[in-house]
Amino acid sequence: MTFQVQAVTVYGKQPGQVRTVPFRTGTLNIVTGDSRRGKSALLTIIDYCLASSDYPVKAGKVRKYVGVYAVTLVKPGQQLFVARRAPERGAAISTVLCVLSQAPATPPPPLEELSFTTPLDVAKDLLSDFSGIDRTVKVPAAGAQTIAPSIRHALYFCFQGQNEVANPDLLFHSQGKEWRPNTIRGVIPYFLGAVDPEQAALRGRLRLLRRDLSDLEAKLAQSRNLGPASGQARALLAEAVEAGLLQRRDSEPTAVEVASLLRSALEGRIQLVPEADNDNDPLAAATGRRTQLRRAVGQSRIRIADLKRALEENDDFAGHAHEQRTRLASLGLMRVDQDASQAAHCPVCESPIASANSTVAAIMHDLERLDGDLHVIGSDTPALQRQLAQEEEQLQRLRAALTRNQDEINEISAGLRALQQEPDDTQRAAHVRGRISLYLDTTAQHVSAPQVEDRREDLQRQIAELEDLLSDDTQDDRLTSYLSLISQNIRTKAAALGLDHSETPIRLDVNRLTVVADTNDGPVRLADMGSAENHLGYHIATLLSLHEWFGEHRGPVPRTLILDQPSQVYFPPDYGEPTRDLSHLLNVYQTIVNTTQALDGALQVIVVEHADLAEPLFRDHVVERWRYSNSQALVPPEWITEPIDDEDQDE
Repeated sequence: MTFQVQAVTVYGKQPGQVRTVPFRTGTLNIVTGDSRRGKSALLTIIDYCLASSDYPVKAGKVRKYVGVYAVTLVKPGQQLFVARRAPERGAAISTVLCVLSQAPATPPPPLEELSFTTPLDVAKDLLSDFSGIDRTVKVPAAGAQTIAPSIRHALYFCFQGQNEVANPDLLFHSQGKEWRPNTIRGVIPYFLGAVDPEQAALRGRLRLLRRDLSDLEAKLAQSRNLGPASGQARALLAEAVEAGLLQRRDSEPTAVEVASLLRSALEGRIQLVPEADNDNDPLAAATGRRTQLRRAVGQSRIRIADLKRALEENDDFAGHAHEQRTRLASLGLMRVDQDASQAAHCPVCESPIASANSTVAAIMHDLERLDGDLHVIGSDTPALQRQLAQEEEQLQRLRAALTRNQDEINEISAGLRALQQEPDDTQRAAHVRGRISLYLDTTAQHVSAPQVEDRREDLQRQIAELEDLLSDDTQDDRLTSYLSLISQNIRTKAAALGLDHSETPIRLDVNRLTVVADTNDGPVRLADMGSAENHLGYHIATLLSLHEWFGEHRGPVPRTLILDQPSQVYFPPDYGEPTRDLSHLLNVYQTIVNTTQALDGALQVIVVEHADLAEPLFRDHVVERWRYSNSQALVPPEWITEPIDDEDQDE
C-alpha cells in the first residue's frame, strides 16, 4: 500500500514557532475558513515537500512568516517525515531536504533536530519508493524520450487546485503546463497497471537498439563516403567551375564523384576551358535548391499530419467500436438455436423465446459487422504506422539536405567574396586550388581515422528477436479494457451526481485527457458541456473512479486526493434555507464519503472550503475551522508582526 498524509507542519521564522495541522487517514477531511487564512497553501505545501522543482506556495502570510514546511506521510507500520526550507528572499529554491523514517505516531521533531542533507533527486527517489513506484520501468514521454515514473508523476492524479477542480479544459493537475500532457499520457498506463515491467524493459531495450542501428548506419555511410556530398564539398565544386578549373555538369554528383573531381582540379588534369556562359550563378542555383527543399519539407509535414490524424481517427473509432461490441456481446446470452427453427432461448430458464428471434438476429448481425470493422481497423493501423515511420525518415533526410544546402550557400558566398579580391584568373584559380587542397587534406585525416566496426547484422538480429518477443504484448488491450471499466464507474458517479449526459456512455479519453459523453448527436467533450456544475461533477467522478481503481489494483499512487474549494461553483458560504445548490453540493460530499467508505480506509480526501455547512454530512468531517471570528488560521496570529498588504491572496 502506498501512503496518505497524516499532518502538515509549518515552522515559523522565530524560535519555538511550530504549527501542525493533523488529518485523518482513510476518510474525508474538511478544512473550512475565510479568505486569506492559508487554506489553499496546504496543497502547495504538500506539493513543495514532495520534491517539487519549483516553489508553488503563493505570496502572502505563509511565505512571509514560515521558514520550514513539512509533511508527515504514513502507511501501515511506517511513517516518513519530510521537511524543506522555504527559499530565502530572492534566493533559489532549496535543493536539500530533511527525510526521516519514524516510528508510527511520532510527532514532528523540533526545528533544531532537523538536518537538511538529502539532495532533491535523492528525496524524490525515496518518496517514489515510499509510494511503491518501480523506478526501473521506462515509459514513453515527449518526442522519442522515455522517462521513469516518479512521485511527481503520481501527483497528477492527487491534486485539484482552485483553478483546476472545475476547469472544463483541464482534467488533471498541472495539465496546462508545457510538455505535461504527453507525460500524463505516458504514465497513465503504468499507474493503472497496464504496463508489464518486463515488457516495458524490453520495449526500452528495443528503442535503444533501433537508435544504435540508425547511428551506426550514419557513421558507416560517412566513413565510406556513401552519403550525399557535404555542403562544403559542393561549394568548392561550384567555385572550381567558376574559376575555370572544372567544366560545368548538369547531373548531381555523389560524394565520391565530388572528391574525385576536386582532386582532378587540384592536380590540373582537366583542360581549363573558360566559362562562356556567365548566366549560371552557383549561388542562385544553391538558393533555388533551398527553395525546393523547403517546399518538400512543408509537403512532408502535411503528409505526416494527415497520417497522424488518420491514426487518431482509427483509435477513436476502435474505442467506440470496442465499447459498442462489449454492450452487444453481453446480449449474446440470448443464443440462437440453429436446430430449433432459429428459436432463441432465455439465458435463465432455457425456455424458447420465439418473439425475440428477429431482435437477437439483428443484434448478432450488428456484432458481426462490428467484428469486421475492428478487423479492418486492426489491419489498417500497422500499415499507417509504417507509412508514418517512412515519412518521418524522409523528413529527417530533407532536413539534413537543408543543413548541407545552408553550408553550401555559406561556403559559396565566402568563396565568391574572396575570388572577387583576386586581380586575374590565374590567381583566382590558385586561390581555389588552395582551398580544395585544405579540404582534401582534412578529409584524408577523417578517412585515416579508426574504421567503424560494422555491427549492423548483430543489431538487426537483436531487434528482430525483440520485435518477435513483443509481438504478443497486450498492453494496449489491457489499457483499453481498464479504461472501459473505469469509465463505467465514472458514469455511475455522474448519475449519482445528477450530471448532464450521465444517461449516455461516458468514457475517459486518455489521448485527449478529458471525459467524453457519447450521445446520439455525436461525442460531447467536457469542454463542450455546459455548466460549471457538470465540469466540477465530472472532475470529482473521474478522480474518485481513478482512485477506486488505484486502491483495488494496488496502483502506486498516494491514496490522497486534495480538492481546493469544490463549492466555488455554488459559492454561498452559508446557505441558510435549503436550496437546489445546497442539495447538489451535499450530493458531491455524499459521493466522496460513499467512495471513501467503500474503499474501507484506502483513500483519504482533503477538501479546503470557504463554505461551512451545518449538515452532519459536512460538519462531522471538518478537522479545522479557520475563521477571523475564532482567530484560527494556518499561520497563528501571534506569528504575524506587521500588517499584510491587501494584494496578498488566499494562500
